[in-house]
Amino acid sequence: MSVSRETARCLEHYTALIRHWNRAINLVSRADLEHFQQRHIEDSLQLVELNADPGSDWADLGSGGGLPGVVAACALKGKATKVTLVESDRRKATFLQRTVADLGLAARVICARAEAVEPLAASTVSARALAPLPLLLSYASRHLATDGVAFFPKGASWNDELADARAAWVFDLAVHPSRTGNGVILEVRDLHAR
Repeated sequence: MSVSRETARCLEHYTALIRHWNRAINLVSRADLEHFQQRHIEDSLQLVELNADPGSDWADLGSGGGLPGVVAACALKGKATKVTLVESDRRKATFLQRTVADLGLAARVICARAEAVEPLAASTVSARALAPLPLLLSYASRHLATDGVAFFPKGASWNDELADARAAWVFDLAVHPSRTGNGVILEVRDLHAR
């Protein structure tokens, strides 16, 4: 995905922050750090590209080092969308707060578990490497606006989680192949418990 110069600068600064803080907090694996641009930045930018109308609120659950939430906030900087980063690990939440401030992002950080946060009614919900799909749908249903959309990057075995998810949840699903690996991005709409 091509990005504006401002977004590219924001993402470069974010990458520098990740590299600096990773020594102390282990935000991403050392192997992933070597391929951070493709493995994490480009992977996260796909969600922004797929989301034609991010609405006014984007909630990233289990943000960890800010993927995809900080990347989305960089890409949406100057637009009407505010990103909420939910992370239960206090050290990672501190990193996210510093990152949001340093990058001047329209974002806030909530240091809590996704299931403990008051419902956010977000237009967009995302979560990457947080939980199996049935549990992700539980979190998303709590924080997603009625007409909202959820995006979940998943690995090659995503289909193994689908039957369990369908047993507990009714939802519309679009499956987008990832351009950065053999995984997919699941796009979930009209989510309801059975």
